[in-house]
Amino acid sequence: MDVFPAATPPPGPHDGFYPPDVPRDVDVPDRSVWGALEANATAYPDEVAMHFLGRTWTWARLRAEAEAMAGALQSLGVTRGDRVLLYMQNAPQFVIAYHAIARADAIVVPANPMYHATEVAHYIQDAGARVGFASADLAADLAEGADLTTEGLAHVVVFDPLEGMPDDVAAAASDWPDAWRDWLLVRRERPVLTRGELHEWRDLAALHAVPAGPVVSRGEDVVAIGYTSGTTGVAKGCMIKHRSVVHQAICAEYWTDMHHGDAALLVVPMFHTTGMVMGMLACVQAAAKIVLLPRWDRQVAARVIQSEQVTHWPNIPTMVIDLLSAPDLEDYDLSSLRYIGGGGVAMPAAIATRLRERFDLEYLEGYGLTESAAAAIQNPRGGARRGELGIPFMGMDARVLNPDTLTEAAVGEIGEFVLNGPQVFSEYWQRPEATAEAFVELDGKRFFRTGDLGSVDTDGYFTMTDRLKRMINASGFKVWPAEVEALMYGHPAVQEVCVISAHDPYRGETVKAVIVPKPAHRHTVTPDEVVAWAKDHMAAFKYPRQVEFVDELPHSASGKLMWRLVQDAQDAKGATTPGTSSVPPPPPASS
Repeated sequence: MDVFPAATPPPGPHDGFYPPDVPRDVDVPDRSVWGALEANATAYPDEVAMHFLGRTWTWARLRAEAEAMAGALQSLGVTRGDRVLLYMQNAPQFVIAYHAIARADAIVVPANPMYHATEVAHYIQDAGARVGFASADLAADLAEGADLTTEGLAHVVVFDPLEGMPDDVAAAASDWPDAWRDWLLVRRERPVLTRGELHEWRDLAALHAVPAGPVVSRGEDVVAIGYTSGTTGVAKGCMIKHRSVVHQAICAEYWTDMHHGDAALLVVPMFHTTGMVMGMLACVQAAAKIVLLPRWDRQVAARVIQSEQVTHWPNIPTMVIDLLSAPDLEDYDLSSLRYIGGGGVAMPAAIATRLRERFDLEYLEGYGLTESAAAAIQNPRGGARRGELGIPFMGMDARVLNPDTLTEAAVGEIGEFVLNGPQVFSEYWQRPEATAEAFVELDGKRFFRTGDLGSVDTDGYFTMTDRLKRMINASGFKVWPAEVEALMYGHPAVQEVCVISAHDPYRGETVKAVIVPKPAHRHTVTPDEVVAWAKDHMAAFKYPRQVEFVDELPHSASGKLMWRLVQDAQDAKGATTPGTSSVPPPPPASS
């Protein structure tokens, strides 16, 4: 098999902090992501590949179901390079559909299941998707979103979460939280797709039983379009190649010490690159068991770590904080865990210390983006440093540039992180100007400008201090203020709005809207009413938890909103603001 040879990042002081069993980079086979699943089904057909709330799939069964769905997609007209939407919470169907889309040589477009119809419509329209998968609890939003686009969706494949449950589901559900039973055990009415055809997941492969054609995709083909926003508020699609995610999956084996026969708890959302690449695809690459949960619940997670002998747990720190605060934590045996790590928000030093003392586990923080197919800078095993992002990931050339001169910053000097490596995305989908602005040439190589500011020390460890781009990090979810502002103008009382970050003791940061109300609504609209409206019109992690009304917002001489002044004023006030409505955040990694 042809391979892409290992990249050769320049040597640096961080090289000495790589664990002895971790190479600086690896050769990557020139193949589709499908190859790893095919290999596992051949080598380990009867071993358990995936566990979901008491039901299991072997590698052979997982391959068979994905291959049947790939044939069904091709019978519906899906061809090489077509974009197919995935819109669901963590479910076995996500793993199967992802691999089916890759097997059919098409491109996965993962959509955040927290998004409402107006938000998911952008994914459909921008990607030009004509086929989508949705769980029944989200199908109505997908159908409504399709109606808001120019062409709609030709085909939507729907399933009830109940279809992924064990036969004795009542016994399996006895230990679930009440909210899970109300959500997962209900068969829902199907929406009307006005310009397309609705298909039941369980019937589709049987009704369109045609063998999938040969796999054509190779490493340079695009496997996924991951959407990320920015200063304009318009979500852009990152074109991610097979070779990039295969590279990251192989490297995850080395970095996290994952092997055939291990088991990983996958509760971080798979629509996001961390769950998709460092979770799902890393497990398939290593032939490790995927232990899947639909959402976070600390009791369910603790039980499944014990019962399934989970060895690896990628997460966000808020999950660890929640788990360690469980009053019955001592009732569970979590000694099987060997790796635990994540990012998104900083891990408090006290929690990391308790994790080490109670379970002898080193929490490995890191830094990554959709544009880098997850991991870019990570703390290494045996060398984790609190408050620091870590060292460049395998194959990555990470540097700090002066954002004004675009020359390399000195050690300890604040500058912008830039990235070059086999995992970095190729371009933004149908946005050549945005692509050109996102990259800079340095030493004959093309570096992605992250927009994040920080420094690197004499050991080669990176620390982040600020952002060039406007972005709020709420429990690990990126919120782009310009995108929220665009949605807030749909409220009839909003004349002008500036969305900023406010401190939150649980989420780290939360979303605040500073609003100039229209004169007719100035004495009638309330903060609580605006928060309630926003909750109905945008994703749970995105809507403003705090609202403040002001008479005016600051503008430059050219009329540009000076958001930084508003942010600075909020930072000076602290977490509480008179005239502000604040509502509790959702549980971590749930909707």
